[in-house]
Amino acid sequence: MRFNRMPMDSEAARLARAPAQHAEGAPVIELAAVEKTYPSGTRALAPIDLVIRGREFVTLLGPSGCGKSTLLRLAAGLDAPSAGRLRWWGQGFETVGRPGQHLAMVFQQATLMPWARVAANVRLPLDLARVARPAADRAVAAALELVGLAPFAASYPRELSGGMQMRVSIARAFVTDPDLLLMDEPFGALDEITRAKLDADLAALWGTRALTVAFVTHSIYEAVFLSTRVVVLSARPGRVVAEVAIGEPFPRTDAFRLSQRFAAFCAELGGLLASAAET
Repeated sequence: MRFNRMPMDSEAARLARAPAQHAEGAPVIELAAVEKTYPSGTRALAPIDLVIRGREFVTLLGPSGCGKSTLLRLAAGLDAPSAGRLRWWGQGFETVGRPGQHLAMVFQQATLMPWARVAANVRLPLDLARVARPAADRAVAAALELVGLAPFAASYPRELSGGMQMRVSIARAFVTDPDLLLMDEPFGALDEITRAKLDADLAALWGTRALTVAFVTHSIYEAVFLSTRVVVLSARPGRVVAEVAIGEPFPRTDAFRLSQRFAAFCAELGGLLASAAET
């Protein structure tokens, strides 16, 4: 299966998107001296300054426990920083959800409702937003078509493979047609063949849409294949120690994975990651 392009006149687009109010390349997320210390005393993030701009695919890479997921949760508004300031599209979080300022998050696990069919799982954000059922069903159909799961709308999660369950989770994120997509190591639990396929599908999907992505992974290979920029974090407390622009055109294919350029990017990031783990 491959992700398909969501029709431009889809119900999801009509429901959730108006003409973009921010130019490509304008800041979407800004972190200024952001820190995070948990009540237990664990200091997850040292002061971080980071800007993610429109239409970037930015991957956060770093040692285990360096605060990558914490940073993504802050960006999603699921947690608050201990110090510093975050801005979304140049404003506070209360403005998220306005036209052109929608965000969605995909977690490490698919987190599907096992008692509900695929269509109901995907429809959940629209049900919570009290979208009328006929309009919501049209949006769900478009989102499932987007990820190649239209024939499985009536299936239960237990009837799907791990990769297909993650596609359902991605469809649920896309059902509101987000402008900003936050992804916390969504393919980490999958086998390498499935992971490589979903990476390719995600890269192709990102290339067809006016979408900004912040992505967390432990995989250097995944980071190089997907990203326009890779941000390397130090060991805990996490801080930005390096950034590498991946200046390769999209769509990216298996030929890129086998190229000397790909190997060179991986070697550079491998060295930076090794240094980051020691700091």
